[in-house]
Amino acid sequence: MPRFAPNPARRPALLSGASSGIGAETARTLAAAGHPVALGARRVGVCEQLAAEIRDEGGEAVAHGLDVSDPDSIKAFVADASSRIGDPEILVSGAGDLGAANVHEADPDAFAREVQTHLLGAQRLISTVASGMVERRRGDIVLLGSDVARSPRPRIGGYVAAKSGVEAMGRSMQMELEGTGVRASIVRPGQTATEMGTGLDESQTEPLLEDWIKWGFARHPYSLRPSDVAAAVSTVVSAPRGVNISLLEVEPEAPLETE
Repeated sequence: MPRFAPNPARRPALLSGASSGIGAETARTLAAAGHPVALGARRVGVCEQLAAEIRDEGGEAVAHGLDVSDPDSIKAFVADASSRIGDPEILVSGAGDLGAANVHEADPDAFAREVQTHLLGAQRLISTVASGMVERRRGDIVLLGSDVARSPRPRIGGYVAAKSGVEAMGRSMQMELEGTGVRASIVRPGQTATEMGTGLDESQTEPLLEDWIKWGFARHPYSLRPSDVAAAVSTVVSAPRGVNISLLEVEPEAPLETE
């Protein structure tokens, strides 16, 4: 007799930060695997367009506005998604952005916004969704971390603090949820080519890259594609019950050396 009843074939998935990058590709990947997806982001029009594309490809997708800094917005998103695609079996928390500044020179409000979005926004989502998963005795909560939690980088202190907090929270949750049937996992990407940070200007990016080279964080020019990270998320939630992939780090492979 198996230790756990298997997960349903159809597992409704909620995704924050789903308008672009890793969130959008994860929505496509999960939908292609047969799971209905609810796309949430502040750019709801972009999410609606992506949901339509997923439906055209044979998947099941809905979209709803989501601001993870607003508890009422989160409640509305979760309620709408649950009514349209069913009780959530999967939650992927990936909303966020990053700024570039030395910690001692950063605007405190901008620093706080990064922590607000990445860390507090994730906890708000979890607090709205996890209790239902515990009642059903199954579910996957996937937190998108970052390798900066393992190896902090200069000039992005707000992002480092936020992602370090996300991963620490995830490790606490793994202990707290043990025995409930709900799995908490961290997917930790390395440098990934997304829209995040594209609002930075040259005066910010040049010293940032110079410092990263100085401290050994720019060994080669390759970055992960969002689809690479989406594949990692899919691997985590596709693990058979009884298996918890607690941490999965994904790094870009270096280009082949020329002879």
